[in-house]
Amino acid sequence: MLRSRPWLLLLVAFVLAGGCRCDEPGTGGTRGGFQVEEKALDFGRVLEGDTARRSVRVLGTGRASVTVSASVRSGPFSLSESEVLIPGAATVSLEVRFLAGNGPAEGTLVLSSGGRTEEVVLRGEGVRPLACVPSAQCRQSRFELEPGVCTETVAPDGTACIPGSRCQENGRCQSGVCVGAPRSCDDGNPCTRDACAPETGCVTSPVSCPSSGNPCRVGVCKREQGCTEVDAMDLSVCGKVDCVSARLCFSGACREVPTPEGFLCAPATPCQGEGHCSAGRCERPDAGELTPAFVQELGGEPSAEPGGPVLLTHGGALFASVCGGDAGCRLVSYTSNGFLRFETPYPDGAARTLLAVSDAGVVVHEPGALESYAPAGTGAALWRVPLMSLEPPLAGGALTPSTSAGRTALGPEGEVVSLVSWTPPAPGPGPGAGATLVVLASDGGVLRSGSVPGFEGSARVALDSRGGVFLFAAGGPLSRAEPEDAGSGFHTVPLLAEVPDAGASLAVAGDWLFAGTRAFVGGEGGLAGTVDWSAGPRETRPLDEPVLLLDDTGYAFARACLRMDGSACGPDEEGLVLRALEARGGAVRWELPLLTEDAPGLLHEAALVQGGAVSTVTSERLAGGMRSHVQVFAEGQRLMACPLPGSPRVAGAAYAGRFVYVALERDGAWWLEAFDLGSLVTVETRGWPQGAGVSGSRRARP
Repeated sequence: MLRSRPWLLLLVAFVLAGGCRCDEPGTGGTRGGFQVEEKALDFGRVLEGDTARRSVRVLGTGRASVTVSASVRSGPFSLSESEVLIPGAATVSLEVRFLAGNGPAEGTLVLSSGGRTEEVVLRGEGVRPLACVPSAQCRQSRFELEPGVCTETVAPDGTACIPGSRCQENGRCQSGVCVGAPRSCDDGNPCTRDACAPETGCVTSPVSCPSSGNPCRVGVCKREQGCTEVDAMDLSVCGKVDCVSARLCFSGACREVPTPEGFLCAPATPCQGEGHCSAGRCERPDAGELTPAFVQELGGEPSAEPGGPVLLTHGGALFASVCGGDAGCRLVSYTSNGFLRFETPYPDGAARTLLAVSDAGVVVHEPGALESYAPAGTGAALWRVPLMSLEPPLAGGALTPSTSAGRTALGPEGEVVSLVSWTPPAPGPGPGAGATLVVLASDGGVLRSGSVPGFEGSARVALDSRGGVFLFAAGGPLSRAEPEDAGSGFHTVPLLAEVPDAGASLAVAGDWLFAGTRAFVGGEGGLAGTVDWSAGPRETRPLDEPVLLLDDTGYAFARACLRMDGSACGPDEEGLVLRALEARGGAVRWELPLLTEDAPGLLHEAALVQGGAVSTVTSERLAGGMRSHVQVFAEGQRLMACPLPGSPRVAGAAYAGRFVYVALERDGAWWLEAFDLGSLVTVETRGWPQGAGVSGSRRARP
């Protein structure tokens, strides 16, 4: 039977030989196995603190399922699961996580099953991001992993921001610019004048109520009624007062009464005691010299342009530009009580002159450039703008640019506004003179520049409290400079075509402009008053600067002939006078000799003082030599005349608070001396104290 079935014989022989083995790996048998497709897993660069995820693919090599154990050896790597079931002949992904630190990392993924083990190398690099800070409001800065730098973009519109002006609030970003809503400063009180200053915010000042002209009736403001008139206090002075008789108010009427003995006829000053009436005369102790609060050696002669500041004050600090000694020329700064803050040599050792100071920097002028130095720290140089780098108003030809103290102002945000004149190096054919108005950012970059014809030479620039720009040339015109609607230049709006015989000076305060010491003009234009300097018994020649302006009163100074016969005087026969002027009409409110004696002299500085007064620093040439004084004037009276110690040569001065700081020479050495003027003198913070020019800024305060 077996012989008839040969296939059966073969089957029996195969079984006896052991049959087949189907459990060898990689043969696709019924038992399970695995292999890994990747030998290395690279996570690349990952931000520090972030977790990156990658997968390895594990292949089942048999028809049966297999369970593979997974673990990580070393490094900041982890697994989503410690075991993975791989169906027969299938591929399963195993997730590996990398928690990035700072720097490269390595580890090993270990897979094992049934005595078989495979390893995968793990690599990754953690990258610590840079601290990205936006360059300005309404900008966003973020770290880009590739190429590893900070990138800046415009913040989304509507992002909250802080407006640069305190006259705006509720700022929101619009196209990369912080735009705020106008801030209302109306306090609802009819007895205050409300205004807003970009650097300080809302400011108020009392309303000045008009008077009927009766000195014993005074205008007062009541919140419920506004301005009204009431009787002046009994015994108020209503006319001439001396130690013989006094005109005083009683129940709203002015009466003349005998002056009692001991009546206070003169207030005490820092150098002189009170005066009291005695036997019909005002008797007071002799005046002594002022005593310095401190004396500090400057180490060199102050450098200043004619009419420019010798000293600047800002934030409790004093600044001077001096030349002398081994250090050459340098910027020096002192505290208000005389301690040296810094001494910064100029890069080339050449002289610079002070222009202005703000939080943004100390702006100085050297013949060919404008420069700025840090007002704090070491006084480091911040920027330099050569005038030749600016665009001239006329193309072609060689033109020389120039500017000066009276033609440079500071804006509310520390921007520099400068009137630059361009002149040919020598007379002859070629382009004539021209002028450019340029606005520099607080970092020295050009924000705006454009030609302003007619304002060359000694023309002046002044800014009102809102940053409006006004230009005046000697004799006129007077114009307001406004940015072009389209373009980077300016157009000028005429306010007054001409001011005959006017010199180069300009002050602005409140609603008034005072041009050339001869014309008062409203802020929107139109002549409001002219000053007649030819009236009076003697010849007067107004000084171009300084001029002061507050509310509706301007103050100007003039050289006056010491002779009263009407004949012409030489320079050695001229004294100085101070004249207070009504802005509306130009009439003289009062006039006083500026010097203590009929002698020629110099005016070094003038400043507005709270209470409607003016303080000056003067020198006069007397028989015994030069004598310098600090004086105070108000309502047609000299309230104080205090001599400085000795006979110094005064270079200049600056007022701050109740102090006056004087740069002067004694015995061949230059000194900074401070004098406390007491309660009688507190410098006015409003208006146009042009002598100091709000730290030389030529910008009014509201």
